[in-house]
Amino acid sequence: MNYFNVQKSNKSSYPTTFAYLISASKGDSGKLKRVLRALYHPGNYYLIHLDYGAPAAEHREVAKYVTRDPVFSQVGNVWIVEKPNLVTYRGPTMLATTLHAMAILLRTCKWDWFINLSASDYPLVTQDDLIHAFSDLPRNLNFIQHSSRLGWKLNKRAKPIIMDPGLYSRNKSELWWVIKQRTLPTAFKLYTGSAWTILSRSFAEYSIVGWDNLPRTLLLYYTNFVSSPEGYFQTLTCNSKDYTNTTVNHDLRYITWDTPPKQHPRSLGLKDYRGIVLSNRPFARKFKKNDRVLDKIDRQLLKRHHRHFTFGGWCSGSSGEMHNSCSALQSENYGVLRPGPGARRLKTLLTRILSERNFRRQQCR
Repeated sequence: MNYFNVQKSNKSSYPTTFAYLISASKGDSGKLKRVLRALYHPGNYYLIHLDYGAPAAEHREVAKYVTRDPVFSQVGNVWIVEKPNLVTYRGPTMLATTLHAMAILLRTCKWDWFINLSASDYPLVTQDDLIHAFSDLPRNLNFIQHSSRLGWKLNKRAKPIIMDPGLYSRNKSELWWVIKQRTLPTAFKLYTGSAWTILSRSFAEYSIVGWDNLPRTLLLYYTNFVSSPEGYFQTLTCNSKDYTNTTVNHDLRYITWDTPPKQHPRSLGLKDYRGIVLSNRPFARKFKKNDRVLDKIDRQLLKRHHRHFTFGGWCSGSSGEMHNSCSALQSENYGVLRPGPGARRLKTLLTRILSERNFRRQQCR
């Protein structure tokens, strides 16, 4: 990992802290820079992974963007993976990249939750909103959308055997499919769900260190599994006696699909804005580069001006007015939160999904 920013803040005056992995691939540099600016907060940590397959010019562009930003340099909480992985779509290299990022962030800094996002994602609440809404939650909760009803995935995901050349080759290629199929496991129960999660620090440590052998066993199994990020963490939590009761069956993302569903979710646009707001979710995906709905989200939900940061107490003037430009760190305001309507919307969602009626009944069945 490249430590561009060496003067990391040692302050811990925010009630909760998030560590982000933002993944990007070839052609994503523009989207990556925009989502990083929209997500940025001095109390959090940000690790960028730009796929090895992206052109060298894009890697240099992203590196310059991070190193030359005065706020990133002052706070020192934005990093880039120095030796990126070659990521194959639907292959275990996607999962390997996530585990790699978790290991780096566990060793580098203190945080409460790990969030994986792509350059095609976007926040729907300010980071002040997110920090405030999560501040009263138990720190062991894991937001992992999961189900043991695999349905069509039994034959299309669980039984096929694949090989990902990205594990051993620097040349980009498709997955290799083995003709022979395998039977379903009997040593553990399979679960499936969303690849987008919010994981507790404790569970992240378990996934990396693995004080029993389950994380390693499942990692070996999912090495030959199609779309392993949609099953690994689900199967791990639900088969672990220590974490099975920590799962919130929700990924906290707003995602829409065609009918019948295609391989990828629909790209969101202006016509989706009302649904985006009413969902009360903190993130949405996926968006095309500079779609007009992103401008509307910036104006109305994030109070973010063009090329500036999202509104927050850390960068606002003394008046705290939301129309103030957020372009630089006001060091005297470090630790100040100014949550807005987004915090209330998110708390409404969290209250519902964490209610006794929903929380226990939807865990690992």
